[in-house]
Amino acid sequence: MDFALTEDQRAFQATARQFARDAMMPQAAHWDEDEIFPVETLREAAALGFGGIYIGEDVGGSGLGRLDAVLIFAPVGSLVPAALRAVRKGGTVVCAGIHMSEIPAFAYEILWGERAIRSVANLTRADGEEFLALAARVPVRTHVEIFDLQRANEALDAVRSGRVHGAAVLRCA
Repeated sequence: MDFALTEDQRAFQATARQFARDAMMPQAAHWDEDEIFPVETLREAAALGFGGIYIGEDVGGSGLGRLDAVLIFAPVGSLVPAALRAVRKGGTVVCAGIHMSEIPAFAYEILWGERAIRSVANLTRADGEEFLALAARVPVRTHVEIFDLQRANEALDAVRSGRVHGAAVLRCA
């Protein structure tokens, strides 16, 4: 099996990185501080193919595979210092990929202010199989409340205030 990226995948990766640097990173602290859900920016991301990653094109998604999603969400170590500069004091930068390029050295002043860097645990296949076996035996009852994308700030308020009992889902179509 060949694990090298195709030319299209490399181009997709470059587009995702550029979009994150140009459209998202400069506004991240402002969105965080003012509790703004950036609907228009997310629409731009979706127009570039970064929305509905695993959802088929026939129902409005990007119809991409797992590798393509990893290209979008895989942390790029060189973005960590930029993210720390952009996040408000007390904010957290989350690195959520299984593989990550090296994080370059950076001045303590961009970490100062109780900023944090966290990684997200990634599970093994055995962990997933064990969880699914347990989930089949437990009577799980889910509740999902769907909000149109235009109501994203209302959804966030509902989650923050505890009015959502289950999952709040944004419908992008």
